Amino acid sequence: MRASLVTGLVLLGWALTGCSSPQPRPAAPDEVIKAATQRLTDACLARQGLTPPGSGQSPPPAEQERVTDALFGTGRTELSVALPTGYVVRAHSDGCLAAAQQRLYGDQPRWFRTSVIVNNLEPEAHRTHRSLAEVRDRHRAEIADWRRLRAHALAAATTLLNTPPPTGEPRP
Repeated sequence: MRASLVTGLVLLGWALTGCSSPQPRPAAPDEVIKAATQRLTDACLARQGLTPPGSGQSPPPAEQERVTDALFGTGRTELSVALPTGYVVRAHSDGCLAAAQQRLYGDQPRWFRTSVIVNNLEPEAHRTHRSLAEVRDRHRAEIADWRRLRAHALAAATTLLNTPPPTGEPRP
């Protein structure tokens, strides 16, 4: 009796879901952008003959330094944002990550600036003894710019991930 009740409930659930397998949950926007960034940076490193991090292969220490340089850039940092907290955040604009951000966001220096500011609103509120709402209100323009750039990146990432990779490039 109990087994037939369980079987009946399973069959009812199956019938109510349209007799099909569950639909995959759409990926969160951050996951889509992260996957596209990974695809772009891996391809950039591979074009330079380097093994991307997380590929399952452990490059020799000398190559690890070359991978880091190729990924994050070298030389003088070209981008810099001074935060109200007193911290200065810097980045390169010549590495594979910068190239991926340029392609996805359309303006890597602008994305760097707005993302650093928006990602540091809470520390700013804490340091200035203001409410987070006050700090957000003060940075309304940067938040709006961040949202526009992120929407651009999501659209570009979705297109990229729905396009088959060129021959020889691994699919994320």
